[in-house]
Amino acid sequence: MSELPAHVVDNPRLGTWITVAGGVVEVHVGKVELGQGIVTALAQIAADALALPLSRIRMLAAHTTHGPDEGLTAGSLSVLQAGPALRHVGAVVRALAGPPDDEYVARIAALDPDTDLLTAPTADAVTPDAVGSSTPRLDLPDKVLGRPRYLADLRPDGLLHGRVLRPPSPGARLLELDDDWKAPGVELVRDGSFVGVVGEREADVDRALEQLARDCAWAEEDALPDGDDLPTWLRAGPHEEIEVLDESPAPGTLSASYSRPFLVHGSIAPSVGLARWDGDALRVWSHSQGIHPLRMAIASALGLDPAVVEVEHVENAGCYGHNAADDAAFDAVLLARAVPGHPVQVRWTRPDELAWGPLSSAMTATVSASLADGRIAGWCYDVWSQGHTARPMYRGIPGLLAGAHLATPVPLLPATDPPTAAGGGTTRNAVPIYDVGPRRIAGHRRVDSPFRTSAMRALGAYLNVFAIESFMDELAEEAGADPVDFRLAHLTDERAARVVAEAARLAEWGEELPDEVGRGIGFARYKDKGAYCAVVAEVGVASSVAVRRLTVVADIGLVVNPDGARNQLEGGATQSTSWTTKERVRFDRRRISSTDWETYPILTFREAPLVDVHLVDSAAPSLGAGEAAQGPTAAAIANAVHHALGVRVRDLPLDADAVVRAIEAQE
Repeated sequence: MSELPAHVVDNPRLGTWITVAGGVVEVHVGKVELGQGIVTALAQIAADALALPLSRIRMLAAHTTHGPDEGLTAGSLSVLQAGPALRHVGAVVRALAGPPDDEYVARIAALDPDTDLLTAPTADAVTPDAVGSSTPRLDLPDKVLGRPRYLADLRPDGLLHGRVLRPPSPGARLLELDDDWKAPGVELVRDGSFVGVVGEREADVDRALEQLARDCAWAEEDALPDGDDLPTWLRAGPHEEIEVLDESPAPGTLSASYSRPFLVHGSIAPSVGLARWDGDALRVWSHSQGIHPLRMAIASALGLDPAVVEVEHVENAGCYGHNAADDAAFDAVLLARAVPGHPVQVRWTRPDELAWGPLSSAMTATVSASLADGRIAGWCYDVWSQGHTARPMYRGIPGLLAGAHLATPVPLLPATDPPTAAGGGTTRNAVPIYDVGPRRIAGHRRVDSPFRTSAMRALGAYLNVFAIESFMDELAEEAGADPVDFRLAHLTDERAARVVAEAARLAEWGEELPDEVGRGIGFARYKDKGAYCAVVAEVGVASSVAVRRLTVVADIGLVVNPDGARNQLEGGATQSTSWTTKERVRFDRRRISSTDWETYPILTFREAPLVDVHLVDSAAPSLGAGEAAQGPTAAAIANAVHHALGVRVRDLPLDADAVVRAIEAQE
């Protein structure tokens, strides 16, 4: 017997995955819809596995009681992890229920839900029908038509609204609040420095929050670093040293350093949580990427038996990484505890979202290499960062923001990194895919910080690919070689070379461009084992950097839903364009100051580039597409800026100030 899918081994009961209601097969999955179209792709896999049309499949939201535990929806791993599990479940169902006919679904309904998937017989694989087609997204009609689908839309009976007052700065403590504090239409909830209000009307709780902010006195301190010199702060340590590999290369003769600032998720809608206590039982609705870890985190923080906590996923603002969804859920739990029997919905404010959601760590890297006869003959790479994972229950810590503000605090520990086998964090994509001779690669994770950092799309790969691919262009220039030819000369992976060559061809590499317009390329294989992605950027540089066009070519193996995959790559490239040209968390020595769209600007629709996405035909196993384009896009834009101006900008974002600094440094 071939090895069973890991998610089947972890969830071996048939009824955990499949139920039948109203003549439709309900498919339970642990992966969640974040706007990436993953539920549609998994529905296609399930339909083929069960030999049913999509019209006879209903995908149910992830639920800690009624569905499988498939961990996090993260890392571009959902199809890779959940797909094989659904195919195995379908093979068991077909073996037990017999061939599809008019009574097929009725026979599925009669199957024993306690059937052991580890020992049950399986039928032969079926020829895919739904997989490989651009099936329309199942979630989009409601969203386009404005139907109530999001967590913020839920209005259960007895609903109360809640708001939480955040401390004014990291580490601030509540000193004073009148014991008799009151505001019209709300109830005050206080536990240490955790302060919130609950009421029937949103207008009342919003006004009360403003009053509460005026009436609270806080103790603050200047604990933040110099925002204009983050590389020095990151390199100062203390560090956890991460040795990736050391093949004892000779010291490089060419060297450069690169950096990026702290970033926020920047979801258009802020995070929301909903909770209700019924006696000792607690029910929670959240748009978390990991409802099972969230359940354990809530239980751990409050000393509850996890069996009394139930968490259901409901879509809300999309996010690729650890945003404030889990924190909003815990806020709702704490406020609902004060009004048992009532569901309480908590909506974060925009300043909450931009200042208190987990940040993506600032990073800096130094790379050096030598050239011999036009080829790279040795490579050294060091990267500095904070950790990239502080999700709930990582390392057994609840990791929920409000927990740190309670009278008996549940501390937030510094972020760490995923293990190297899972792609790492600080050192994700730090090893070049090219043949560069002997290599030394090392990471340095700063272990103390006043900032809470965690996962954001691509983790450390965004900076590492930006640095490596920018330096590849610098080496090509030193060698007097074309950047595309230089890369191809150092690639032995045929799939990699094909993607690079195809991107250059489609983008008309080498064709003449107008003055102050440049073209640049970036390439990587995500996590060194995921999707291959090359991006060619066409950029105009005048008073600012304007990305005109991005050509994206990717090899993601067998494509489940071509339209969905292209959307993921286009979205990733567009988001990376925003990071690369605009985004930066700003702060003084005490507080984060970029708390609205004026002080934390993101790419507008008017500024979004034309993105052409092309998928390479492949029968290899399916690979995720969502995080493949971020690093290559950043590098392609930076290389295009250099092509346009003859100036190398190594510090992100590539805004007007960064370009001017680079020009002044060159003079």
